Amino acid sequence: MTDRPTSTSVETNGVNPVPDGERRGKPAGLFAIWFSWNISILGISYGIYVYGLGLSAWQAIVAGVLGYVLSSVLVGILAVGGPRTGLPTLTQTRFAFGLHGNKFPTFFAYLSNIGWKVTIITLAATSGAKLFVRLWPGVFADDQGKESVLAIVLWFVAVLAVTLTVAVFGHQLIMRVEKWIAWLTSIMTIVFIAMIVPKIRWDALGDAPDGSVGTFIGGVILAMTIVGLGFLNYGGDFARYLPRDTPARGVIGWTTGGIVLPVAVLLILGVLLAAGDPEMGKAAANDPIGALTALLPLWFFIPFTIVIVISLVAAAITGIYSSGLALLALGVPLSRAATTLINMAVIAAGAFYLLFVSDSFLATFQAFLALISVVMGTMGGIQLLDFIRQRRLGWNVDMAKPAGEGGRSGRWTAVVSLVVATIVGLGLVTSSDPNIAKVVGFLLSDEAKQGVIGTTNVGVVVAMLIGAGLYALLTFVFNLDPPGICDREPVKAAVG
Repeated sequence: MTDRPTSTSVETNGVNPVPDGERRGKPAGLFAIWFSWNISILGISYGIYVYGLGLSAWQAIVAGVLGYVLSSVLVGILAVGGPRTGLPTLTQTRFAFGLHGNKFPTFFAYLSNIGWKVTIITLAATSGAKLFVRLWPGVFADDQGKESVLAIVLWFVAVLAVTLTVAVFGHQLIMRVEKWIAWLTSIMTIVFIAMIVPKIRWDALGDAPDGSVGTFIGGVILAMTIVGLGFLNYGGDFARYLPRDTPARGVIGWTTGGIVLPVAVLLILGVLLAAGDPEMGKAAANDPIGALTALLPLWFFIPFTIVIVISLVAAAITGIYSSGLALLALGVPLSRAATTLINMAVIAAGAFYLLFVSDSFLATFQAFLALISVVMGTMGGIQLLDFIRQRRLGWNVDMAKPAGEGGRSGRWTAVVSLVVATIVGLGLVTSSDPNIAKVVGFLLSDEAKQGVIGTTNVGVVVAMLIGAGLYALLTFVFNLDPPGICDREPVKAAVG
């Protein structure tokens, strides 16, 4: 038995299995992590995006919630690997892809993680700066009445400092902080909803006609790609400290609930706002924080803006923590705390560029991140299917080690399935960026690019299904994957 770390000590575990002596807690503790991550005003814009496909209000609500549930259940299933092995998700995927084969999807997972954190920290800094402008325009507003460089820099530094401190200390402090953030943000969001609901034009909700079946399916898939599928590479990172025999249904249920509850409520609000007032919908889609907080009286605008920043910081903390584990999974020979510092420097540089240098990079970068989700969804599908084999082999952690020590350098059935599915997926997605558009959508006609398939990222889900299906054929039907050491003689050991 080892001493259990406290929230005031720096976490020492990296990509090694968490020792049983350090396991603790119940799956209900996962709820606060995922809830605080997802209860953000941005969730309202997600509902506006789904409604904007051409669905009626009730169709958009059903499609959005269904998509959230389906994708979040997948995250919950992947999270079960955490307590079973004590490994973070991007290390456990070595079971399926092999030590070196796993570096391909892990690298793209790292890029995706870093990219979204750049965006989140940028939004947190600008949201705080807007608050300063409204309170003290003479000090913090520029000549056009917008946020000055001083206001942005102050919030930029503050957000980075808080995010880095909590992420470096690691799992224990994150669990405690996220629990309080979940309570705070949920209470303030309930008040916000109560103040916004009277502004909904209920008499206009039935004006939009129902969309086609294809459009409805597109709405479901768009909701899946917006929320759940982007978390597939994080699932086990916070569940791995749970006891090894934690019931799977608890891990799946609390993870799914923590993701779905906040985003579903906010999606419904976004749909109702957009359906009742199309102009409000357009404004909120372009600037959800600015458009929606402008409806608030000053006495509530001040605390709620602070809560918005806190919720964005909560997402940044967990993301930076997981991106540190991703670097370790890639083989970077540093401690978890050191990789967290590296990630913070990279994210700070990216956010600084977005805030102070670029006026067009954000749209291009977000388009690039949408392409990365093709790889992430496919990786998740293959890993989910490989759980059948991993469970049969007793969740043997030796499979995450190098060849000759229980693992593989690469499992070609998984790698080939990932590559083939990724190519197909890229051929079915589109991009608004003219440069990225040249290398995607090559399997779509011009008409399809402008239709539901091209505008809802259907290619992400198609790639996921193709990857999992091809892997199943090669591995379980044709038995083309030769067994490794662990497949023949499972032996439990620590991962180096």
